[in-house]
Amino acid sequence: MNYEATLNFARQLDEDDSIHRYRDRFHMPQLNGKNVYYFGANSLGLMPKTARLAVMEELDVWEKLGVLGQHKRWETYHEHLTESTARLVGSNPSEVVVMNALTLNLHILLVSFYQPNTKRYKIVIENGAFPSDQYAVESQIRFHGFDPKDALIEIVPRNGEKCLQTDDIVHTLRSHGDSISTVLIGGVNYYTGQAFDMEAITKTGQEVGAFVGFDLAHAAGNLNLELHDWNVDFAAWCTYKYMNSGPGSPGGVFIHERHENWHGPRFAGWWGHNKETRFDMNPNFVPISGAEGWQISNAPVLSMACLRKSMNIFDEVGMEALRKKSERLTGFLEYLLMSINDKLSIITPSSPMQRGCQLSVVVHENGKNVFNKLSASGVVCDWREPDVIRLAPAPLYTSYSDIFKTVEILKSLLT
Repeated sequence: MNYEATLNFARQLDEDDSIHRYRDRFHMPQLNGKNVYYFGANSLGLMPKTARLAVMEELDVWEKLGVLGQHKRWETYHEHLTESTARLVGSNPSEVVVMNALTLNLHILLVSFYQPNTKRYKIVIENGAFPSDQYAVESQIRFHGFDPKDALIEIVPRNGEKCLQTDDIVHTLRSHGDSISTVLIGGVNYYTGQAFDMEAITKTGQEVGAFVGFDLAHAAGNLNLELHDWNVDFAAWCTYKYMNSGPGSPGGVFIHERHENWHGPRFAGWWGHNKETRFDMNPNFVPISGAEGWQISNAPVLSMACLRKSMNIFDEVGMEALRKKSERLTGFLEYLLMSINDKLSIITPSSPMQRGCQLSVVVHENGKNVFNKLSASGVVCDWREPDVIRLAPAPLYTSYSDIFKTVEILKSLLT
């Protein structure tokens, strides 16, 4: 598309946008009585207008039925999310379950998919992974009696570059193949906004004999995913970012169907037990086949109620339409930012195939001060140390006009 740096052009894009109307399905925060320009979906998505009523409905059931609501309604509540979650990440329904929070789910998955021995004991991650992933991986390594200094491989970008080359990831996996137990990469890096070639990483990792998994915190609800067809072993994600489920809402898990009758190690809990005999209170654990067998506790219903309403919107729009708009939004944002010349740079890859909706911007002078002034001007984005302003236009509710006005504010702060 040939972009133009005018407000009229942005407004025309909004008028031509087939999913622009979904913006009205969300509450837009305000500052000083005016709507903000919201670019914070990579931290917390906006609240669907139907979420409040959904929570109140469950509170009403609790009020009127008490524990009777458990068996009548809540025992299978998480199953309402199965089909829509499977569509979102490109899987079979039996391969996904919504449960727990992201880092907890990573630990649960690593119990199964990190099985080190004296030969294969290393975990591969990207350099600059989200700190919680780093903490989880290092603690798992130590738990098994190994030293992260030896057992953790961090793939580093080439000199002078911020992002990783797929060839370098593949080369690292092949070079260390015999010693790698598990590969755990972020689908989209939280800092740079780089989207990785998950299919190629999975193929190479499995060729060298490793389990391959992904943290999809910044990919789920952002990218077109085909986890089943890519043959990914496992994945986990949160739902409060692009999936708009609200603060602290449960995450999701994918486990490929070839592992559905798992006989290896796992942490067990009663919600992963065979549904037909769960309430027989038998001491012998009989896991549910598929991803549900990794459940430990029953569902957090109130937050899942919010997620259900957001997933209804995803089902209406579809990831294909969302991704198409996302690429145009980031393309427009990139075009306008680059017109500011040498006062900033974008470290996110320019290819739409290598990014989601986030652009990571480095302001060359007084970046943190510029960020603070942006925030005071009604632009909701975030700062990540040491030097990045993250702007994430979410296709469900960010307009092209929002982008144009935000960049105009940024320009005024840099002159």
